[in-house]
Amino acid sequence: MTKTEDKSAIAAVKDILLSNPDGLHEVIRAVMQEVLEAEMDEALGASKSERTPERLGYRSGYYGRTLVTRVGKLELRVPQDRAGRFSTELFERYQRSERALVATLAEMYVQGVSTRKVKAITEELCGHAFSASSISAINKRLDESLQAFAERPLQEPFAYLILDARYEKVREAGIVTSQAVLIAVGIDWDGRRQILAVEMANRESRSAWKDFLVALKARGLKGVELVVSDDHAGLVAAIGEVIPEAAWQRCYVHFLRNALDHLPRKHGDDCLQELRWLYDRRDLAEAKADLAAWLSKWSGRYPRLTTWVEETIERTLTFFCLPRQHHKHLKSTNMLERLNEEIRRRTYVVRIFPNAESCLRLVRALAVETNENWMEANRYINMDDLREHKKLALRQAA
Repeated sequence: MTKTEDKSAIAAVKDILLSNPDGLHEVIRAVMQEVLEAEMDEALGASKSERTPERLGYRSGYYGRTLVTRVGKLELRVPQDRAGRFSTELFERYQRSERALVATLAEMYVQGVSTRKVKAITEELCGHAFSASSISAINKRLDESLQAFAERPLQEPFAYLILDARYEKVREAGIVTSQAVLIAVGIDWDGRRQILAVEMANRESRSAWKDFLVALKARGLKGVELVVSDDHAGLVAAIGEVIPEAAWQRCYVHFLRNALDHLPRKHGDDCLQELRWLYDRRDLAEAKADLAAWLSKWSGRYPRLTTWVEETIERTLTFFCLPRQHHKHLKSTNMLERLNEEIRRRTYVVRIFPNAESCLRLVRALAVETNENWMEANRYINMDDLREHKKLALRQAA
């Protein structure tokens, strides 16, 4: 798109938003219609009326399709080709998390646990009233595809495994509790990230994490060389029990947050910033030299902090055994931050889930979409760096 076209597109969007009270609804509808047209052009190898020897077929009108979203019903015109071969992934991929969110809100309303705000969202914003039977049908279709994702065999080995958990409020038997959502991400030998599992647990206990990891191994998880996580006692114990062959990297971001517990409430200096710099060093020797200097500098002022750091920092430095190119990706669980932000954005609308199933449904739907985007994107890291690193280590050992 040229700069002129880009400006005209922006102007068109602004005009819709400023002149039309339903502007956002119309912008989303227009964008999705353009996606459908572009998909058809790509499938046919030519745009409308374009004469080219590369053309693979011809258009044959449209059929109507209604998409229920949080900004209302979108009436779209889906193009057809004469051979009847054209198929779009737009509805399945876009609607998966939308259906999960809308179904959750509707379920809250139907079960009588909602507020007037929830009713407004489900009927006025979505432009659609939901019955118990329609919710059941939505959930059935969703659950079948999400269960297939959750149970898929893990055929390739994953060198790196990243584990994290977040908490969501769920209503069970009339009582609101915080339940853990356990998430596992693997990096395969092609350098791509995959979301391996998303499960619910009452809390982050050793048994919950053990069951989670055992289920992953039953699906074929193998070849894990490094696990990255926070230092939750139950999680660390489960890792040692189920994947004892893997090294463990304690997330340094969580570690630095924990360090605040060992400082006075008011500390107006740079001690933690200087500690954070250790994790940017080229190798373990440099990091340990800087650590010694840091301990010497701050032990007089903050003896409680420096004693704690000296006793616990070792497991946050495991990543130095990896190729330098992998350090920034594997020294923390930050790669999950964007996924967690998206989950937080969606679950904020719900606030309290009517049951654990609806929570798992929404988070898994988001996980499937994220996983599809990751698999289509460029490689996250270059695993040739790890291969060469291992070869060098073998030569040095010999």
